[in-house]
Amino acid sequence: MAGQVCTGAALQCSFGSAPSTFSASGVQVDATAPAGVVSDVAPSNVPPFALCTSLANPQVAAATSAAGTLTPQPCVPVLSPWTPGSSKVTIGGVPALDNSSQCNCSWGGVVTVSSAGQTAVTVT
Repeated sequence: MAGQVCTGAALQCSFGSAPSTFSASGVQVDATAPAGVVSDVAPSNVPPFALCTSLANPQVAAATSAAGTLTPQPCVPVLSPWTPGSSKVTIGGVPALDNSSQCNCSWGGVVTVSSAGQTAVTVT
């Protein structure tokens, strides 16, 4: 079962040098954090992943060309909406973001959810 992504979720980009922390723009759906929706791709939702290593990124390509070796540059994500999103849960009419969703960066990276930002609790 997919977990709903909420503020505090850990994200990773295939060309990023470090993880990022998701911040939902959505509604408070539980006592701890707002939940994400598939349209949460702004810099306020998905901060940079430290350094970008994609040669499709013009800054990386220019720096690499000048140095003669791969030269990572500051990450500036340019993201498409998350897919597929939840098929059963919507928030404000928009599919909720679940931990099986991913989005693509214009520079070739694939952003995935490594932790949904929720903790399972067993009550005995």
